[in-house]
Amino acid sequence: MTQVDAILARLLALHPKRIDLSLDRIWRILDALGHPERRVPPVIHVAGTNGKGSTVAFMRAMLEASGKRVHVYTSPNLVRINERYRLAGKLVDDGALAEALAECERANGDHPITVFEIETAAAFLLFSRGPADVLLLEVGLGGRLDATNVVERPLASVITPVSMDHMEFLGDSLEKIAAEKAAIMRKGVPAVIGRQAEGPLAVISNYAGSIGAPLHVLGQEWTSGEERGRLVYQDAHGLIDLPAPRLFGRHQFDNAGTAIAALRAAELGLAQRDFEAGLLKADWPARMQRLTAGKLPPLAPAGSELWLDGGHNADGGRAIAAALADLEERVSRPLVLVVGMLATKDSAGFLRNFSGLARRLIAVPIHQDKALSVEAIATTARDIGIPAETTADIPAALLRAGRFDLAAPPRILITGSLYLAGEVLAANGTPPQ
Repeated sequence: MTQVDAILARLLALHPKRIDLSLDRIWRILDALGHPERRVPPVIHVAGTNGKGSTVAFMRAMLEASGKRVHVYTSPNLVRINERYRLAGKLVDDGALAEALAECERANGDHPITVFEIETAAAFLLFSRGPADVLLLEVGLGGRLDATNVVERPLASVITPVSMDHMEFLGDSLEKIAAEKAAIMRKGVPAVIGRQAEGPLAVISNYAGSIGAPLHVLGQEWTSGEERGRLVYQDAHGLIDLPAPRLFGRHQFDNAGTAIAALRAAELGLAQRDFEAGLLKADWPARMQRLTAGKLPPLAPAGSELWLDGGHNADGGRAIAAALADLEERVSRPLVLVVGMLATKDSAGFLRNFSGLARRLIAVPIHQDKALSVEAIATTARDIGIPAETTADIPAALLRAGRFDLAAPPRILITGSLYLAGEVLAANGTPPQ
């Protein structure tokens, strides 16, 4: 066990719940630490259900292309907790992270606190002590009571698409969830809003109006879309014709546009060449990521494609299915899904997106307390018309895919959970860098 693991294990004992939304505990520890959140570089704060990480990845790549130093805080991690903290372009090393967590542990004492709150306090410590031009700060869960929601005046607030997820914490309707996320907005701070359904957009707009946050809404103040294989972005400052995003899937045109809109709203002075370079360099693992190297691809059938995506809710599944349909138009292959999910997710809502696309489904376990059984996943798949079976693990699933009677080598997609994606990247020997 590393020093970081040992600290996190001790902290788990301080609070009975992994998730307990409140700002009281984070304010207390930040006060004990001397308020490092007030000394971080200028912040762009990002909330939303889907697309947060990709939007942050695009912003980071664009900012770095312009020569700016960028700190980044995201969650969850896939393989190592260090992935959550990027300091001026590099993941935090074990020693610096352990030191920051230990300082937070001492400041907290024996007071109840969640692990995410300690991790976020450590992020503010790290970011306050390393020089950078911008901090990209991703909300962990929700917004209103999220531990990141302590920055008084960010450069911009961003809300990516809102959909049904984490309903046990955020509410049982899109409007309730949108209200939680809208609360990251601040008076006088530009708020960039990605694609939204009518109900969530009304909630966000009403809240912005009540506090005096100027809105920059997709489809109103700016547009972004695909035209002849390129990204065309337009706002009050004009039209920009750009290459297609490196991250695959038509939904990434929206995410890339949201990133551009946020950077322009924040008035950071980026040029078109910076946007172009960022689109071509952005990297965000486990989002329609093709696995071509490592330990797992050789286990897949000869001539097949192996893809990985951590999508796990209905709207995420819809975006993945659309990306797969685009791949099918380019090169037709039978689709085999390898799926592991948590019991807290809407497995039927997620899998229904692949009805008519997937030829077979193989359910695999996730090594998490709230994992959905492989039998339950397979039963759900069969109920919506996808032939399904179970295996013990990912290697077994890839070998099983080679024994299906298919007309051509398959396109295999491993999906259903970011936890599963992390296990895959670890098993493959290709963790995020």
